[in-house]
Amino acid sequence: MEDRTRHLMEHLPYLRRYARALTGSPARGDALVTRALEWYLESDDADDAGEPLRHALYRRLNALQDEAGAAAAAASSHPVEAALATLDEADRRVYLLVNLEDVSVADAAALLDIPAEEAVERLSRARETVRAHLQAVILVVEDDAIIAADLSETVRGMGHLVCGNATTMDEALTLAAEHTPTLALMDIRLAEGDNGVEVARELRRQRFLPVIFVTAFPDELAKRGLEHLGPVIPKPFTRDQIEQAITRAVFTPAAEETREAARPT
Repeated sequence: MEDRTRHLMEHLPYLRRYARALTGSPARGDALVTRALEWYLESDDADDAGEPLRHALYRRLNALQDEAGAAAAAASSHPVEAALATLDEADRRVYLLVNLEDVSVADAAALLDIPAEEAVERLSRARETVRAHLQAVILVVEDDAIIAADLSETVRGMGHLVCGNATTMDEALTLAAEHTPTLALMDIRLAEGDNGVEVARELRRQRFLPVIFVTAFPDELAKRGLEHLGPVIPKPFTRDQIEQAITRAVFTPAAEETREAARPT
């Protein structure tokens, strides 16, 4: 039982993220996860489902949400969640599984009991709908012009806006003040000896701004005990990594103390 519980806990952050997105509510999502965990721990044949444990639990979360009534998912003022709420439910679940949870399209189709070709069509339709409803404003903080151009092209390809590219701390803070971006893609080693970690900390002090670090020095945050500042994508990166990280960033629940710090005084 201890081994089963430990294995289960490894998947808990992913299950909570998916359930919160699925229900549109942190409280309802966590309640759904609790029921799914209880099912797994009390079931003698849960491990014999013939699919990875996390996938089996995603399937269970979907079933529990269906029992509760998918149409009853809480309304949200969050721009991404509001855009997803306009989707057909099957389209929305394909989108969440692939873009948020990094499940392959084939596995998402299997989880939802639909043909793979249908999953591809639903994912394409969902992505187009979300793009039509949402444009995030993203700040690129990168002193390598080629990498900055690549990141900017990827952001624009997702349908988002790039408010500018900064190469130093002063430029980053100036652009952030002028454009109030919703997300920053941040290198750690910047021009003029500036450090992206310090830029992120200052942006956090001034107002909460989610940051994704894109760097050739992926261990620097861990060495300084600052992993909470944001996820890290090591260079060289792929465009899929950037796209998935951006999608995940907007769904990651902020800590309550972070929300409090972000409120104007």
